[in-house]
Amino acid sequence: MHLRDLKNYLTELADNNNRPWFIMNKPRYDILREEFLQLVTQLIAELGKFDPAVKFCNPKKAMFRINRDVRFANDKSPYKTRFSAAIAPNDMRRPSKAGGPTYYFQLDGEGRVLFGAGEYMPPPNRIKALRRAMVEDAAGFSKVLKNKNLKARYGTIQNEGKLQRPPKGFDPEHEHIEYIKLKSFFVWTEMDLDLNKPDLLLPLIANGMKDAYPLVQWMRSAREDEEEEAA
Repeated sequence: MHLRDLKNYLTELADNNNRPWFIMNKPRYDILREEFLQLVTQLIAELGKFDPAVKFCNPKKAMFRINRDVRFANDKSPYKTRFSAAIAPNDMRRPSKAGGPTYYFQLDGEGRVLFGAGEYMPPPNRIKALRRAMVEDAAGFSKVLKNKNLKARYGTIQNEGKLQRPPKGFDPEHEHIEYIKLKSFFVWTEMDLDLNKPDLLLPLIANGMKDAYPLVQWMRSAREDEEEEAA
């Protein structure tokens, strides 16, 4: 993918975030969007080598639209200033609605790439399942947190959105209580792109997501109760 062209386009879009400019530059967007689709397609193939569950994810459905939902936003800018995609089994790219771990990455106008995996603001049934699994499989969760590659790449689960007190029914002294209090369960990292070496982007993201695979596997093992699934 032409990373320098993408950076320039997104930077200009940030300075001209309006429909007339977007329409005038639609040919540029269409070319970059097609290149991004090719990148997502290749990435899914690479992920499928170690995570067969996502190998049939539809790349077009994995890509997020550039249009922003401004219905309830103070910022009425109509377009996102990034290209992004989320890869999950059965095209469940919106973990906040469907639940289950997802691989995510984005490219922005600052020339940076962000990638990671997990469940960002999952629905209540998934939060319950993950918290319960941290108790019932405390040893397994500890093993994931200590995974050498995961720690080297991401550190630990992001501390974003956290309860002040332990949720009802959980032991305040439990070894994983600080994770149990989380509302999101996601690892991510970001870095500057080497715009002169676009061929390095695909292996960078693929290898980074492979490092997150132990967490993805563990999260998939956290199952909702049958009553919760039927509700």
